[in-house]
Amino acid sequence: MLTQRFADALAEAEKVIAAAPHVKSERDLAEGLDYLAGSAQACLHLAWSYQRDFPFFVASTGPYTKMGLDNPDTLYFHAYLRESQEYVVTGTRGTTADLSFQVMKGDYTPVEVPDSLSAFDDRAIEIGPGGEFEFRLGPGQGGPGYFTLGPGSAMLAVREVYSDWATEKRGTIRIRRAGAEGLAPDAPALAAAAAKRYAVAGKMLLSRIRTFLAFPEWFYLNEPVNTLTPPRRTPGGLDTQFSSVGHYDLADDEAMIVTVPAAAKEVAPYQGIQLGSMWYVSLDYVSHQTSLTADQARIDPDGRMRFVISERDPGVVNWLERTGHDRGYVQLRWQRLTRGLGAEDGPAAEVVPFDELPRRLPFHDSARVTPPEWRARIAARQVAVAERMIG
Repeated sequence: MLTQRFADALAEAEKVIAAAPHVKSERDLAEGLDYLAGSAQACLHLAWSYQRDFPFFVASTGPYTKMGLDNPDTLYFHAYLRESQEYVVTGTRGTTADLSFQVMKGDYTPVEVPDSLSAFDDRAIEIGPGGEFEFRLGPGQGGPGYFTLGPGSAMLAVREVYSDWATEKRGTIRIRRAGAEGLAPDAPALAAAAAKRYAVAGKMLLSRIRTFLAFPEWFYLNEPVNTLTPPRRTPGGLDTQFSSVGHYDLADDEAMIVTVPAAAKEVAPYQGIQLGSMWYVSLDYVSHQTSLTADQARIDPDGRMRFVISERDPGVVNWLERTGHDRGYVQLRWQRLTRGLGAEDGPAAEVVPFDELPRRLPFHDSARVTPPEWRARIAARQVAVAERMIG
């Protein structure tokens, strides 16, 4: 059977999911099987879109193909490259808070993060009056608008990041190999090509599942529970991105208050916080408020944002819903930075009894939200995601 190697990998991946150390209940396992389904779908898609001589951008992750604690505020794209070839990237800059590019060597594995060979955002390229841009990637040593592909260059990753979901608009982006315009790839031997792609998809699936079960051990679970790290450069060579990470373990009668200064827009045009499950993927951010950006959140009169992570509804606007997950991950991000960040820019975390929130939250009364107002917030999230994402 042409599909046998993928079928074998799928069965092995199911065993890895079932044996994950955090699986304690039927719900944990059910979520793992949902995660497996999205991963299988993504790997089949990626195997069939693998094309380095006639590349095009594909979605790296999305609402139904989640991985790697995907940021609800980000659209992820990638295209495959050959280090010996030259590529032309063109498009129009939308109005999103950040648009960044990263040339990567290899891929994530259970034992290492792929090398970042270069990373830059749209401040490094010329943007025309209508938002149009063009730049080149290749083995040469060009001038402005030319980025050299180092040895091992294999992928161009793109991140388009929203801060205000309601008003910011996505741009467009395209890639082509220079000199290949109007040509077509050779037609493969169909059966042999299909068998190879199924095998590749199976290999990708097992690597993806194992990698992102191991990944939190490196960056999250070695930290004390219910704490957050000072801001630090995001792993992987993203020099203008900082993050603060942690993991929580909360009872239903407890809440975590996360307090963080709201960064000035000239320092960090994007600042956000999100929750993730133990499968290292985002929680439902469409119909639940499991993430907030600085533009979506309430900023208190003292210039700080105070988020409440809890299962029960505290009746405040900056509630982050656990959605039944008593354990999970917390991540804060700052992007498109104009300076480095220190501990004074980062968050403080405190676990308090849920019933004490009114006394422990400064400005509690002015932060309250009514049930109709909350429902309107959720409706706005649903509309915004529908407009910018197609599953």
